[in-house]
Amino acid sequence: MTEDKSHLDATGLLCPLPVLKARKRLQALASGETLTVTADDPAAVIDVPHFCAEAGHVLVSLNDDGPVQTYVIRKA
Repeated sequence: MTEDKSHLDATGLLCPLPVLKARKRLQALASGETLTVTADDPAAVIDVPHFCAEAGHVLVSLNDDGPVQTYVIRKA
C-alpha cells in the first residue's frame, strides 16, 4: 500500500510532532500542492496556524468539529 503524500494522519501525536511531521511531508510536495492534516492534539489549533504563518504556507481551512481537527495547508 502506497502512502498518500497529500494526507497526514497525526492523531494520537502530541506537540510538536504534528507540526514536525507536516513540515517533513510538505517538503515532498510541489509549491501550490495541498496537504490535509488530521490531528487531535489540543495545541495543534495554535501550532499549525502559527507554523503556516512562520513558514509562508497558506492555511486553506481548519475544521475543528469534535475531537479531531482537519487542516488543509497549501505549500508556499
